[in-house]
Amino acid sequence: MSDKQVIEQSLAIMAKLRDPESGCPWDLKQDFKSIVPHTLEEAYEVADCIEKGELTELKSELGDLLFQVIFYAQLAKEQGLFDFADVANTLNEKLVRRHPHVFAEQSELSDAELSAQWQAIKAQERAEKTASPQMSLWQDIPDAIPGLSKAKKIQQRVASLGFDWPSYHGALDKVAEEIDEVKEALQQDPYSEHSAEELGDLLFATVNVARHLKRDPEQLLRNANRKFTSRFEKVEAYLSTRGQSLETATLEQMDEAWEAIKLPTK
Repeated sequence: MSDKQVIEQSLAIMAKLRDPESGCPWDLKQDFKSIVPHTLEEAYEVADCIEKGELTELKSELGDLLFQVIFYAQLAKEQGLFDFADVANTLNEKLVRRHPHVFAEQSELSDAELSAQWQAIKAQERAEKTASPQMSLWQDIPDAIPGLSKAKKIQQRVASLGFDWPSYHGALDKVAEEIDEVKEALQQDPYSEHSAEELGDLLFATVNVARHLKRDPEQLLRNANRKFTSRFEKVEAYLSTRGQSLETATLEQMDEAWEAIKLPTK
């Protein structure tokens, strides 16, 4: 089947699932808000599949994510808001508008010029959505996205206005400064709101370093989580070969195992 036929079939299946008389009871109970958690889960499964290199499974995971879009479009169609074609048309218009160097003047731009152009176009889009530019500065940054990702977006926004370190060196120095402030706060009262605030500032500053190095902080933390859990599983195996377990080993024994299994990976 052609791409068009495949999409039409998917839309027809979704409409059948939502048929009031013969549809699926679970699908019929859903609304925009109820399927949001499923959408987030599917997006993370796509990311996990890619980061683990399980590309043979990617087709299925992308299909699950596409189903979420089709589901939202069906709900909107039922309410007379828009349909799948409107979603695709809006996307197409946005892609063309945000890539004038490809679809208009056909010019080659440096990475810095591309970034500046992208931010300028998005700023114009925000200005068109509201009569108050001051109130529009953060309005397209969702509250629901993970904190690290939101921090990166906030930093990108102010950087586009010229409020940024010239290089990662300044951002890294800021991390060192925030570490000192965390230490000072912890000495005063480790469980105070002030200590918590300083820890938040340290996280925000660390994201800034990652942004300057063109790394995604969420992905970096996911990689760190994966690295830690993998090593700790090896600690468990290391202890097991010595007749010990995580439940019976002392902290010193676990630390010894941790250092031992780290050596081959350096």
